[in-house]
Amino acid sequence: QVQLVESGGGLVQAGGSLRLSCAASGRTSSFYTMGWFRQVPGKEREFVAAVTPSGGSTYNADSVKGRFIISRDDAKNTVYLQMNSLRPEDTAVYYCAVGRTATGYLYWGQGTQVTVSS
Repeated sequence: QVQLVESGGGLVQAGGSLRLSCAASGRTSSFYTMGWFRQVPGKEREFVAAVTPSGGSTYNADSVKGRFIISRDDAKNTVYLQMNSLRPEDTAVYYCAVGRTATGYLYWGQGTQVTVSS
């Protein structure tokens, strides 16, 4: 089992920045792909970004390319999402996920709210 705890969410003005963190505990997460998703009430959860083990490759949704940066520190079992040039449409609950499989991610955090005011 892997337990995930997100932090770093909050309220920010458009154009501002936030950095989300997701700390993993329990079974080591260093072997797993780690990712971030977000969800707005009434809509499906959408992929934001992912990073493969040892940070070998990163993937970003088109909507955040050039603005968000995902990274990981396996020594700290932590994945980060640096969010720059935030827009009101980035407002959502952001979820950390670990352990990508063919059918989805194995472990999920409880989410952290990000609100971007215009």
